[in-house]
Amino acid sequence: MTDTGVWLVGARGNVATTAMAGARAIARGETDQTGMVTGRRPYSALDLPAVEDLRFGGHDIRETSVVETARVLSESGVPKPEQVDAVEEDLREIDGRIRTGTAVNCGRAVADLSDRERLEERFSVEEVVAQIRDDYETFRSDHNLDRLVVVNVASTEPELADADRYDTREKFEEAVADDDADLPASSLYAYAALVDGHPYVNFTPSTGSALGGLHEVAEDEGVPHMGRDAKTGETLVKSALAPMFAGRNLRVMSWEGHNILGNTDGKVLEDKENEAGKLASKGDVLDSILPEVGHNRVRIDYTPSLGDWKTAWDYVHFEGFLNTEMTMQFTWEGSDSALAAPLVLDLVRLVAHADDHGESGLQPQLASFFKAPMGVEEHDLSRQFDLLDEYAERHLEAEE
Repeated sequence: MTDTGVWLVGARGNVATTAMAGARAIARGETDQTGMVTGRRPYSALDLPAVEDLRFGGHDIRETSVVETARVLSESGVPKPEQVDAVEEDLREIDGRIRTGTAVNCGRAVADLSDRERLEERFSVEEVVAQIRDDYETFRSDHNLDRLVVVNVASTEPELADADRYDTREKFEEAVADDDADLPASSLYAYAALVDGHPYVNFTPSTGSALGGLHEVAEDEGVPHMGRDAKTGETLVKSALAPMFAGRNLRVMSWEGHNILGNTDGKVLEDKENEAGKLASKGDVLDSILPEVGHNRVRIDYTPSLGDWKTAWDYVHFEGFLNTEMTMQFTWEGSDSALAAPLVLDLVRLVAHADDHGESGLQPQLASFFKAPMGVEEHDLSRQFDLLDEYAERHLEAEE
């Protein structure tokens, strides 16, 4: 496996910071790979880049440092203060590699987070893309990296209207050249990666590489990409439980989900435009597994005092034999970043593996990581895990 760099869009955010702090804590023997899918067999037997060897850089629109973010997170207990102490110098070094990014069409809630001049305030769309490409290449060259994986972990953008406008590479590139004011930041980051052969992962509900034109770029350039919207909490539980109701022929009349969280993502999702994409991906999971569900609603509310923690309460009203009405309730409480960060590292390692083996385009074996996995209609979690198992087994057999 070649030397792998990781470029995080939203590098000073909670998820990125926790992922980088976690990787460096693993490297320094301060923690292990609990919570990482690639930390267990059969995936750990694949020829994956070592977590200890990953080199990080990224884009952000804020002046705060990675260390400051880590310190704030440690007040909520994740990572622990002593873990931050152990990796503080590593995080300071990483912070020196973070460049000013763009938040074009990310919505007012995201733009309000910015305390520095963003790329779109100085450049045309074409110049923004050129600067992002240069940032990627400078990082790769300066650190003598064989591969760079770009991961979008920035806050959720509003949904893109009429995405079919960009359904071919030609149309997308014409839009960039024509300074199209509707192109979202996530897709500019994705294009800048794919056009230069860098694998791209969209960890967010934002558009990213979901456009037809960017699928074409990935195929043309022979680059793997995947997304969207990482599955870390309530939706993870839904995708495991819903098949149980379907398999036992229990009719779900209502499934009500209420989420509260207190971090920056929660604040951004207070904006209805930004919230829309998130709600769509969370709700679609149930509609796919239980197409006859009577009522399916998801709510997300910002609760500042929770910090980086989130709580989801779900109420399931279902009908069984002899029209007997029954209920199930569950509460999921967890650290948002501690749930998400290990998956970032997993996805980097697995998409790097795909790239190393010439597997371009969408990566269906990674469906279990996402609420809305591109190119995969299956939402049953166990069947999604089967896709990854089959992928690992196929490669391990080929290596024997």
